Amino acid sequence: MVVIGIDAHMRSHTAVAVEAGTGRQLAELTVAADELGHRRLLEFATRLGDEREWAIEDCRNLSRHLEKALLNAGERVVRVPPKLMARARRSERTFGKSDPIDALAVARAALRESDLPVAQLAGVEREIALLLDHRANLIVERTRLQGRLRWLLYELDPTIDPAGRSLDNYQVLDRLKRRLAKQPPSVLLRICRELLARIRELTVQVRALERDLKPLVVRHAAPLLAVPGVGIINAARLLAEVADIRRFRTEAQLALYAGVAPLDASSGRQLRHRLNRSGNRQLNAALHMIALTQARLHPPAREYIARRRADGKTGKEAIRALKRHLIRTLYRLLNACRQPRPAIEVTAAPNAPCIT
Repeated sequence: MVVIGIDAHMRSHTAVAVEAGTGRQLAELTVAADELGHRRLLEFATRLGDEREWAIEDCRNLSRHLEKALLNAGERVVRVPPKLMARARRSERTFGKSDPIDALAVARAALRESDLPVAQLAGVEREIALLLDHRANLIVERTRLQGRLRWLLYELDPTIDPAGRSLDNYQVLDRLKRRLAKQPPSVLLRICRELLARIRELTVQVRALERDLKPLVVRHAAPLLAVPGVGIINAARLLAEVADIRRFRTEAQLALYAGVAPLDASSGRQLRHRLNRSGNRQLNAALHMIALTQARLHPPAREYIARRRADGKTGKEAIRALKRHLIRTLYRLLNACRQPRPAIEVTAAPNAPCIT
């Protein structure tokens, strides 16, 4: 058995092959990060034997094309988190850093870890993630322009003071446009009009992306929309960040990945847990929004929060417990979503369970 560690870069990939039993280095190769380089890597691996596994440092933007080429060729590929690679490199008796040293550390980290995530070809979650990220970038740009416009409007006419968070409303934008039409011409007025037009354009694009997301979510994760507090955007974020739910053998693994599993901090007779600040923060934020919505509007969640508060938990601790509880329901539903379902509209039932 041979393990081939890959240190991926934008222009080149360095591969180091090691023997699985001993970790002894067998061969090394650096190729260009293109189709010809991918073919050379496959030829290099073929000469080493038929029983092999590829270990690639998990930096998806740099390794996505290589992973796709290897998977299409029928190879087995595992992803090594960068922190495991760094730990393996620090444990070596020799010092220094280079691409071959990093590739060797990736291979030896894969030998030490038995439950690394297996790479798979991207599915619909990749499209959803791209749409979500593009939407988020547009919202950041729109927010910046809205702040700039507010200051310029105050300078132009202090009586023009749109309500907070109203500059993404078409009716408010139209009223502002009509008011600006009554102002005397000036450079300041011209800039305000251009900002107003750009904000409206960005709002149109953001809403178009939300319309594009809806059929994807309904088609691939309709059961999620029946959970109170889970709308199109939150469901899309869950799908994008979890990706293939088969990566997680238990709901506890998913909870740890989401950063909602409390970490044991007990010592002696003192039994306590501390907040987990690691994990996928985008997924954690989506869970937090769902939990806050349920704590305000969903009776079973409000009763759960009340029980936790009666047990001596603070408000924040009760919300964290609810997030951990939500993982159980979401894990079950995401597994159910693996089966093909008809694309139908699903609305949240008023008494749908938030926990199981």
